[in-house]
Amino acid sequence: MEEKKFLIKSEDIKELVKMQGYCYVSDKITVEGMKVGFMYREKPYEKDDTGWRFLSGTETEEYLDDTTNVMIFAVNTVANYDSAIIPYLKSKIGTEWERNGDDFVELKD
Repeated sequence: MEEKKFLIKSEDIKELVKMQGYCYVSDKITVEGMKVGFMYREKPYEKDDTGWRFLSGTETEEYLDDTTNVMIFAVNTVANYDSAIIPYLKSKIGTEWERNGDDFVELKD
């Protein structure tokens, strides 16, 4: 398997948020450089899981079914890729957000 080439080197990650724990993020963001287009927070699987899931919004079901296309990162790492997520990180479990320009709009059922 070919090693992934992330757009930001680990030594270049700055502390932008204090949120501890990990999240799941699509390679469309960390490898291809797309902005977060859709994010949601679900019930965490375990103590260190924040529940956050970050996608570009262009992923197909087939793409997401391939677990090699999604990785676990600290939430701070994702904030380094797209700082527009920062104001929404305290959102409660069950919320979903979709990018609208530079901001996000909460999706309601």
